[in-house]
Amino acid sequence: MFVELFIVGIFIGTMSGFFGIGGGMILTPILLLFGFDIKSAIGISIVQMVFSSIFGSYLNYKKGLLLLGEGLFIGSGGFLGGYIGGYVTSYIPDNILQGLFFGILTFALFRLFFSQHHEDDSKTKTLPKPVLFIIGLLTGIFAITLGIGGSIILTPLLVGILHYPIKKAVSVGLFFVVFSSVAGLISRLSIGTIDFENGLIVAVASLIGVTLGIWLKDIVAPKNHKIALLLLYLFALIILAKKTLF
Repeated sequence: MFVELFIVGIFIGTMSGFFGIGGGMILTPILLLFGFDIKSAIGISIVQMVFSSIFGSYLNYKKGLLLLGEGLFIGSGGFLGGYIGGYVTSYIPDNILQGLFFGILTFALFRLFFSQHHEDDSKTKTLPKPVLFIIGLLTGIFAITLGIGGSIILTPLLVGILHYPIKKAVSVGLFFVVFSSVAGLISRLSIGTIDFENGLIVAVASLIGVTLGIWLKDIVAPKNHKIALLLLYLFALIILAKKTLF
């Protein structure tokens, strides 16, 4: 299982760097196929997200792709939401978690599909800081409860509602994952529901993938980047539907 998890870690890290996701939206369904139960899969995903989001955000910042600004307010809300979400998970039945996960993926797929394409910041909107905090809070609760970083929810909102260029939204989304995943890890550790042995295998391997993913993001056209993101969401839906239905 070590080799399989290490390879999956590289793959998930690449997806994380390229798409600005924590990786849980893909990792959790894969771990379910490997035979892990949903709550163990969520715990492993949280460990991986902490590693990949911190390292990926550092690389984005060095490249000038991450402007902190609004991300700090959204991220602060995400930290509190992630902390709450870590406790919520243990009280929700597995079938409900899988149903919520499926619903969130479906929402993200359609919201991003119907969003308009923006090449620059000229039409980017903003919101009051308390509203940004609340968006982060709610996103963080849903995210860590489902074992995802939250950018799968946040990125379509940034692109579709606030008109962020796709690459800027991706960088902010990954930065948000830092706050939600660290908070989720703290709260999950307090109730003892983290598989660190397998989580660290995936997490360390993901650092290799994050470097590759961010490099790929820089050379791909924004329009193609959006298409790839839509295909990723669709892939995750298919995996989860197969596990849930069959």
